[in-house]
Amino acid sequence: MNKADLIDKLSKDAAITKAQANAAIDSFTDTVIASLKKGDRVTLVGFGTFSVSERAARNGRNPQTGAVIKIKARKVPKFKAGKEFSTRIASGKK
Repeated sequence: MNKADLIDKLSKDAAITKAQANAAIDSFTDTVIASLKKGDRVTLVGFGTFSVSERAARNGRNPQTGAVIKIKARKVPKFKAGKEFSTRIASGKK
């Protein structure tokens, strides 16, 4: 499913226009990103938690030359599925 498919499904399920569904999805993603940038977590009970994880600096290898390269430390987004989400996926329920 891509964003266009999600917009179609959301607009039908919520009985709103596609433009409203698109605005809702954009608002949701913008809000999650802004919260994570501030260092906050976003928890949706039953769905999961979005957070930021610190990845330490490390040495890697250039696959073409085999040379050692330094990879900088950085922050990466992380999602941990909630219990209900995981259970529904495993059981195949809607």
